[in-house]
Amino acid sequence: MTIQRSASGGDPTVEDGSAEADGRIARFRRFFGLASPVDDARLPDRVRNAIADQEARAEILIGWIQLAIVLTFGVLYALAAKPVDAAAGAFQPVPFALAGYLVFTILRLFLAYRRFTPAWLLIASIVMDVALLFGLIWSFHIQYNQPAVFYLKVPTLLYVFIFIAIRALRFDPRYVLTAGVVAAVGWLLMLAYAVTSEPNRDVITRDFTIYLTSNTVLLGAEFDKIISILLVAGILTMALARARGLLIASVRESTAADDLKRFFAPEIAEAITQSADEVSAGQGEARTAAILMIDIKGFTKFAATIAPQDVVRLLAGYQAAVLPAIRAQGGTVDKFLGDGIMVTFGASRPMTDPTAAAMRALEVAVTDIASAWNAARAEEGFTTWLTIKGSVSTGRVVYGAVGDASRLEFTVIGDAVNLAAKLEKHTAAENTRALTNEETWQIALNQGFVPTEEWEARPGRTLDAVTQSVDLRVMR
Repeated sequence: MTIQRSASGGDPTVEDGSAEADGRIARFRRFFGLASPVDDARLPDRVRNAIADQEARAEILIGWIQLAIVLTFGVLYALAAKPVDAAAGAFQPVPFALAGYLVFTILRLFLAYRRFTPAWLLIASIVMDVALLFGLIWSFHIQYNQPAVFYLKVPTLLYVFIFIAIRALRFDPRYVLTAGVVAAVGWLLMLAYAVTSEPNRDVITRDFTIYLTSNTVLLGAEFDKIISILLVAGILTMALARARGLLIASVRESTAADDLKRFFAPEIAEAITQSADEVSAGQGEARTAAILMIDIKGFTKFAATIAPQDVVRLLAGYQAAVLPAIRAQGGTVDKFLGDGIMVTFGASRPMTDPTAAAMRALEVAVTDIASAWNAARAEEGFTTWLTIKGSVSTGRVVYGAVGDASRLEFTVIGDAVNLAAKLEKHTAAENTRALTNEETWQIALNQGFVPTEEWEARPGRTLDAVTQSVDLRVMR
């Protein structure tokens, strides 16, 4: 207990240290693997949800294994030869135990598919597992008309390790430890019953030979069984505690990779997550690639006349319309520049026809996609027709990571990038929706590009910040 002066300088306040004690308990539970990964408040909701999904699948698998076990027990019981000296018409508890467990297992499997597996149900399932097994073992002395100590030597006890092991499928150490404790306590009760069931006969011996050859109990042997059960459960618990950390790390990385795919093109996200070494600034590769620039003509002026939420909704609809056509041709979005989109073909991954693919994407974007997008906007109440325009250039570029240790970005650098930007800006001067330079045009044709629109040759054009004249191809 600690005493602290209050912030106002008045009477001291007393803290009972309960928060500190709770913290120590939480650390103890985490260290020994007694805390469920889903219960860890430090994890983001999406990570906890992913782990919960894995655990739900594990419970389904456990249910099927339990069903297979009870069916196996049933088949073995049906095929096993019955003891000839068994009393005729004597009560046989095994069929009833198997039938009850079968019903419980089917119900549990049904609930697992419905994702209803609360802790009390899982603990009840563990108790049922142990009760079934030990009930079967207990019945042996009745079937064979032997003293109760007879069942202590039945090798069927080994199945208890299967019931403990299947709990490891959930990656939650608590239930493995629970299974071990329940099994150990259960066998201790079985031992107590066997020792006390015949008060008129001394069934305990210290002679190992007599123990093996008669209906007697060697306490050391039985305690060895209990200790073995507890040790196996304890070792699995500690192993799962470590595995849980790996599971959490794996789920974190998996969700992070999924998030990366939302902010980056899939191939860029894969390059980041699958890199053998940590990605750092300055890493890059030189490749021949095509650069596509697309934006909306006069969008800045138009955006000033509508509400901000309409601006965002308009951009979202425009990008949702254009991006599928770009991806269909193998393009990779490098960055969004307001209403502009910079796309690479053959930079993030090699392509056999990057220039032809970029030209096909450009044609589709400024024609079919533009018409469909404007028609959809008209249905939403927008009356102004907006023109999508763009350009393509091709050449040698460097693709890689730029920035510093705190902020990295994958991008392309090279003359082709600069030329594509200048060509896109020049569409206004040429009063056209799309254009490219003659060199890019010829490369596209050689790579199999077949224009669906008429492209006019305009040689000797002057572009801003370009010293030499440029021969152009423009879509009329």
